[in-house]
Amino acid sequence: MTTYKAAVIGLGRMGSTFDDDMVHGGSVFLPYCHGPAYFHSPQVELVAGADLHDGQREMFGERWQVAEAHLYTDYREMLANEDLDIVSVCTSARARSRIVQDVARAGVKAIWAEKPIALSLEEADTMVRVCREEGVALAINCARRWNPLYTQVKRIIDEGQIGKVLQVTAHAPCTLSHNGSHLLDTVRFLAGGDVQWVIGEMESDEAAASDDDIAGNGYLAFDNGARAFIRSMPSGAAQWNFDIMGEEGMIRSVGDTRELELFALTATDFPVFSDSPYRPPGKGHVARYPFPWPTSIPGMGLTIVDDLVNSIETGTPPKCSGDDGLLALETAIALRESHRRGLVKVDVPLENRSLQILSAGIRGDDQPYRILHGGVPQAR
Repeated sequence: MTTYKAAVIGLGRMGSTFDDDMVHGGSVFLPYCHGPAYFHSPQVELVAGADLHDGQREMFGERWQVAEAHLYTDYREMLANEDLDIVSVCTSARARSRIVQDVARAGVKAIWAEKPIALSLEEADTMVRVCREEGVALAINCARRWNPLYTQVKRIIDEGQIGKVLQVTAHAPCTLSHNGSHLLDTVRFLAGGDVQWVIGEMESDEAAASDDDIAGNGYLAFDNGARAFIRSMPSGAAQWNFDIMGEEGMIRSVGDTRELELFALTATDFPVFSDSPYRPPGKGHVARYPFPWPTSIPGMGLTIVDDLVNSIETGTPPKCSGDDGLLALETAIALRESHRRGLVKVDVPLENRSLQILSAGIRGDDQPYRILHGGVPQAR
């Protein structure tokens, strides 16, 4: 079996320490973030890292057994000195586009970049184009596409067990670009089509007039006939809930897959109910079925690494490709543009590629996450 050499640029929370911060289960299965995923993968050898901050390099090297000689302040020096196959880009989105382009041109085979893909559509377009020209597989970490529980939901949909998808409804309090990347990509993943047009409502006219990363609500129309409602404004007890309505059944995910419910129309009307104009002709009633849980739940980071290796070896795109990441950003911007234009329908793709959202993740990005949030980085 070929062993691929990997490195991480940006050795902070998502590059290295996120897994150490996890104190309870849920929809995240460890190893999850980039450093530990490479460290624990049998297909990869983690050989190098780069970060501007001394403390983060030291933590990363000690935690993941990377020698000091292979830890760099300048990622470009790392690219020049190391023979790398896979590189993660876990920096702020402010610098992500430029770094991804540099990595792609350095001769690597695959890039695993954090979300959102970039700040502007123009930046994202260039990233995707350069990676395609260089023959580099680009994955964007909208990670629910690799989550074994969402994967199981998608398998049920693709096998036709709930019929054609009619509607996806999602409640996930977040800003539209930063964690909204997860929200919008998951809705697109579950709907099974591409967004054709949207109508959006932002949290205020003043907020919509800026390029800030804000919350909003929206209606999305897909090319396969599916529709979606999203609410990223505060949602009370509905925290990362998804309802997928099909012609023959429905799947409900509560609390980011902490609970999963499966409903379907029965083939016969038993027990017998009186005729109802609300029940489809020739169908029985709605029954709840046990959700078929997957037989194994691997660490999500490991499934992403496996997918990257598959992309390298077969040429197939990653499950969440650069194109997917771009479309998540474009949908977020289109929703905001709808509000700016008077709550009107906005077609996708957008003509103006200079449009941007300043991701919430870039606030205070001159400081490491742990320092910014009151902690001092310490090796564990």
